[in-house]
Amino acid sequence: MSREYTISGGGLTVAGVTTLVAIRPAANCALEILRMWVNQSATATSAQQRIQWGRETFSVAPTFTSATPQKMKEGDPISQIVGGATQAVGTAGINASAEGTSSKSPIGHDSFNNVGGFVWLPTPDETIVLSPSGSSFYLFFPTAPGSLTLWDFGVVYREIG
Repeated sequence: MSREYTISGGGLTVAGVTTLVAIRPAANCALEILRMWVNQSATATSAQQRIQWGRETFSVAPTFTSATPQKMKEGDPISQIVGGATQAVGTAGINASAEGTSSKSPIGHDSFNNVGGFVWLPTPDETIVLSPSGSSFYLFFPTAPGSLTLWDFGVVYREIG
């Protein structure tokens, strides 16, 4: 059985230029990123928003809200990733309140209309795989959105190993 989990936040206020989700693989488990989404419900005024995702290493980690991964399949064991505020090995956080110092290696960039939202659903050959204890995966606003309130976002991943 594949072990799939989600890390998400809903109805949140973001700080502007913000890491929305960050996941750092555990020491004995690779991660495969399967899906991402971002949307908001604060305004019906149409505007474009930039989004970025990739791998990241930290000199000084952002300050995150700890996020405990949720099982996608009821029979799966709990995730090897736990909630954490500083991106230690095997932790996940959402909605950074301070960005810290890092080296981002973007894999993808996109722009989406805030009224329609953003969904990244790769074909099987396009999924992103992170090595055990390796870099963190991040989902990031490189520019501040027009409205900072009522954002929903998340990442679905599979544990490998």
